[in-house]
Amino acid sequence: MNKGILITAALALAASVALAQHKVPVKLPAAEPGQYEHVAPTLEQLQEDDSIHPELRKAIMRGYDLFMNTQQLRGKHVFNDMNCVSCHMGEGRMAWSAPLWPTMTTLPDYRGKNWQVNSVEDRVIGCFSFSMNGIPPDYDSDIMVALLAYQQWTARGAPVYDWNIAGRGFGKVADPPKAPDYQRGEKVFADNCALCHGADGQGQYVDGVMQFPSLWGDRSYNWGAGMSRVDTAAAFIKYNMPLGQPGRLSDQDAWDVAYFISAQERPQDPRYEKSARYTREKYNNFHSRTLYGTIVNGRVLGEHVNTGEKPILMPEALSRKRVFD
Repeated sequence: MNKGILITAALALAASVALAQHKVPVKLPAAEPGQYEHVAPTLEQLQEDDSIHPELRKAIMRGYDLFMNTQQLRGKHVFNDMNCVSCHMGEGRMAWSAPLWPTMTTLPDYRGKNWQVNSVEDRVIGCFSFSMNGIPPDYDSDIMVALLAYQQWTARGAPVYDWNIAGRGFGKVADPPKAPDYQRGEKVFADNCALCHGADGQGQYVDGVMQFPSLWGDRSYNWGAGMSRVDTAAAFIKYNMPLGQPGRLSDQDAWDVAYFISAQERPQDPRYEKSARYTREKYNNFHSRTLYGTIVNGRVLGEHVNTGEKPILMPEALSRKRVFD
């Protein structure tokens, strides 16, 4: 087993210890009436399933390895500190942490972010382009096939094209009593997040290996990533953070710290044109929920040409358009 997976396993153990020590109840939303809950199969079940061809099993395991330690692609497809599991926690199986399997049961489908019908491959392309601040693998590459094989495995047994899913995405957090505030969020971050992500939000490395990712700056997700939306970040934080203690923060604290994190600079949106304000307006269906192109603490966020460690702005795959005549 490679070093990245060992570190992830260690973090999971640390989370369970923290949960036991602090006796913090897990407070995740309950399924609504009529929603179905899917329990994704495990790797142990994969090994025990004789119906799976050995070559497919190898592809699924390779996809799992890439998913858990996407940093092995750094410098080619990944140009920041993120692994897939950084956002899709619990091996991509956990409710309210954007579990993988709903993408396999609900796509292809129209997506407003890029105004076209998206395949599962398109969604992976988007994750690499935005969340990984990267250059995506080719649609038919071994990397893409392996990642999709693992995602498909997590969807085994789930109904297809049934959108009434419990635990899909990151969920929603009720509007807070007070408007999200930078200063309050800064304090929430210092009290609850800095221990792992650093006082400067630049994450934690041990022996050169990333253990907790950067939340802003050159080694973080870019302005086009879903996590740059304040409401998305608030939901992720509410139902997944602090690590091992989901639901501990109040709704107000989740919104405040999400606002604070979202108000920090990060690599440029790959779709950037002319200026941050122009790009915000063009993609307002997305950026209406971010702080990109707005003035925070006296500066326009995103008004720069910095792409972080990535050597280009827009990956070619991101500009792919489909027309159905």
